[in-house]
Amino acid sequence: MFAEQILRMVTGLFVGIWVARYLGPEQFGVFSYAIAFAAIFSTIAKLGLDGIVVRDLVRDPNQRETYLGTAFWLKLGGAIVTLGTIAFAVQLISNDRTTNLYIFIIASGTIFQSFEVIDFYFQSKVLSKFVSLCKMTQLLVSSLLKIYLVLTEADLLYFVLVSLVDQVSLAATLYIAYRHQKLGNFYSHFDWLTSKILLKNSWPLIVNSFILITQARIDQVMLKTIVGNAELGYYSSAMRLIELFGFAPMILATSLYPAIVNAKKISTEVYKDRLYNLYRLMMLLFIIIAIPIYFFGNHIIIFLYKDAFAPAGQLFSLMAVRLFFTNYGVVRGSYLMTENLMTYSMITMIVGAIVNLFLSYFWISSYHSIGAIWASIVSFFVATFGMDFFYRRTRENCLSMIKSMFLVNRNGQ
Repeated sequence: MFAEQILRMVTGLFVGIWVARYLGPEQFGVFSYAIAFAAIFSTIAKLGLDGIVVRDLVRDPNQRETYLGTAFWLKLGGAIVTLGTIAFAVQLISNDRTTNLYIFIIASGTIFQSFEVIDFYFQSKVLSKFVSLCKMTQLLVSSLLKIYLVLTEADLLYFVLVSLVDQVSLAATLYIAYRHQKLGNFYSHFDWLTSKILLKNSWPLIVNSFILITQARIDQVMLKTIVGNAELGYYSSAMRLIELFGFAPMILATSLYPAIVNAKKISTEVYKDRLYNLYRLMMLLFIIIAIPIYFFGNHIIIFLYKDAFAPAGQLFSLMAVRLFFTNYGVVRGSYLMTENLMTYSMITMIVGAIVNLFLSYFWISSYHSIGAIWASIVSFFVATFGMDFFYRRTRENCLSMIKSMFLVNRNGQ
């Protein structure tokens, strides 16, 4: 899994940048808009079933075919609802027919995401290496296709089709891996009672996922609508590059989360110490990565994307500030999970998304991409620090986050 993530970063850095340079700011902006628009609604197709089905498969492995088959048909139904929702949503936005076609091609990949239920089975059996191999195969096929399209100077439509091929190839490799286990056909099974239980348990996760993806992608949709494709191209090129640096804190937080949970069993002081030290580690990581990006962002963008994307340099430098909230956010998420504050977490995400949407509407018109970045920074601050400070159960942790910024010990030394 670690090797797959590294490979994804490398291909994203080199192949992704090559594609962006070939397409140019205008076409890359259209491509990014279609992906962002489809992604906002794709959470409907997932139905928040991922963790729930894995949990149930671990608890009752004898019901494997029932769980997988029911989840498969639910996700397929969710994909159909997603396409219908998108068909309605595009009528409310003044897109041209070509852009809407791109959105539907990318969104149609949600139909093949139904085969993700196979991933759930492998997770329940701690056999994620099979899934990683499938994803690495899909990544290799996708990268080779994109390289071929760049070399042959293909039209944007073919790059959009590759996004669909990605989902088809992943579904195919997952199914081959499943049949390699000599297991029966899960898609011939469906149980109404199981489907009701799964949906009853998953609806909060659907809301969470929708809020998260909306907050992550709505700025791109609004930039294209209010400013134009080229501006979105600059913004997306900087955003894709900055997102690569979110990999390290996520791996650290995931790896050290069991130590946080176990520390709480030992004593409250040990638990607070470990959490505080993890915050300090994230601050140190932020300083090491963000300072070079802030001062040399323009040079990095020109070196990687060439002069056509030069306006993205200022955006990339400013986006370094977002890494602070990314780093602290993943540790804060571990804290909220440990304290069983998931309802509160959902509320903070809703408030953050509303703030982001409100500020983006006004600031993008006046400040374009700079306005979108500041809107997201303010929304992250409100959701991560503002609300935590005024909520009694999270105030102490909020103060720990603030104190850890100075890299001192808990006792102030």
